[in-house]
Formats: sequence, structure tokens, C-alpha cells
Amino acid sequence: TYSCINCIRTIPHLNEWYDKYSDKGLVIVGIHTPEFEFEKNSDNVKSSVQKFGIKYPVLQDNDKETWNEYENRYWPRKYLVDDEGYIRYDHIGEGAYQETEKVIQSLLSERAAHLDIKNTTFNDIQNSNNSSKFEYQDVNFSKIQSPELYFGYEFARTPLGNNEGFKPNQIVSYNLLYNSEIKPNVIHLEGKWKNNPDHMELQSNNGSIILKYNSKSVNIVAGGKGNFTVTQDGNLIKNNLSKDSSSNGKFMIDGQRLYNLATNKEYGEHTIEIDVIGKGFQIYTFTFG
Repeated sequence: TYSCINCIRTIPHLNEWYDKYSDKGLVIVGIHTPEFEFEKNSDNVKSSVQKFGIKYPVLQDNDKETWNEYENRYWPRKYLVDDEGYIRYDHIGEGAYQETEKVIQSLLSERAAHLDIKNTTFNDIQNSNNSSKFEYQDVNFSKIQSPELYFGYEFARTPLGNNEGFKPNQIVSYNLLYNSEIKPNVIHLEGKWKNNPDHMELQSNNGSIILKYNSKSVNIVAGGKGNFTVTQDGNLIKNNLSKDSSSNGKFMIDGQRLYNLATNKEYGEHTIEIDVIGKGFQIYTFTFG
């Protein structure tokens, strides 16, 4: 699904495999399975395919039919199916790219033997040379100490840091007590927010979100209206630390998608504050890398 950071970081590897092996028999089919309601919009899917330069066909599975047939529970998940239709390899989540590519080469060699295709050779597998791109972030999952955090009451796995808590389908005025403790990996809110099943929407003209996280990078999935600024450990984040911030530190909402708030040089604990201007701002989740 196109707003998932784990999926985004996988796409460039899939494109590379398509370039290297599609003329040798590799067929890639992407199954877009929405996590949030806005991801069911076909125009959003089409624009995301273009944005990420996806070269292979992508099918839209809004009703999770393929997802359920494979008994899948994860974004992303890769299955390798041989030329006789058997699933021979499956990998949950990111990573294991060299291991996966070795299996691709092995199965293509088998296919060549079945079809009596001679002189099928493959180059040595090397790490991607595009590590400077955001989509190629080098992630050490053992050092990420913050789980994905959801704002929708149907998705939430942990309570809010505010005493008001989640109130399904209600508009709630959230307040932080003076000198209240900011708990790690817990969302804290200020302002009037509507509690929706898969997101929260700002109802006041201004609002704030505070989070103490432990990772190298932090992202949100957001949409709606307005703009926002972000401070980390008391310092305004500008575009030297963020893929999506402008030079004056403003983040502009230009669609329902993933926004990178900060990418630090090292893993560690930070406190981040999002100050939103504009009624109608929507936020779905925090993700980390």
C-alpha cells in the first residue's frame, strides 16, 4: 500500500529486479491492498504508481480478496512462485533483498532448464547503489524502539497520553496538563480533534501533537488541509533534516500520503512536536525507520 514506509522502501528493489530479470522470465505483479480508506481511491493509486516509477502491473484489491486467499497479515509481503505455479519462497516485511534475489536467479535457472533455454547466466548480486535516496534508507530494525502508532480508534494499539482518551466518532477538546510528563511512544494531543475509525481530524484552527520516539527517522501519514511546522528537541526542523520540509520549516499538505518529518544521522530518543495551522488537517499514523 502506497503510504506505508515499509512498502515504499521495498519498491526500488522490485523495480531493479524487473529491469534485470523481466527479459529472462520474471513476472512481477503488485497487489495494492489499502490499509486506510483514502487508499481505496483508484486515482490515488495511479498517481502513486507514477510517483514511485513502478514498472510492473499493479492490481487494486480493495476488498482484500487476494490478501485473504494468501492468509496475509503484513505490508509488505513478497511471494516467489515458480514456473509451475508453486510458491517456493515468501518473505514478510522489508530486507533480505540479496537472499530474495538469489532465489529469483535459482527459479529462473530452473525455468530455463524446463524450456531448454541455453546459456542462462546471471551477474553477481550487489547492494543497490542508490542508498542516497529516501526510498533506500538503510534501516536497522534492531535499533528502532518505537512501534507504529495509530490515530484511528479502530486501529489504535495503545491509549493516548491525554486523560480524555479516545472517544469514537466524537469531537474532543484535548489538553495537556501543565508540566505533564511526555511518555515514550504515546501520542499526546492539544486542540479539538474528531475521533474517526482510521484517523483524527483537527476541528479547531490550531492543534498540536507531541511524541517522544526512539528511532533514526520519523514519518506520518496525513492529508486534508492546512500546513504545519515541526520541532525536534526544541529545534525547528528544516529541509536539511526532512525530505518534506521547506527551507523555512513549513510542511505543506499536498495530498493524503506519507510525510517524512525527520531523518537523523543516528538512532536515538527524541521529542517531536507538530504544530498544525488549519482546520481539516487529518493524521493517520506515525511510522519509524
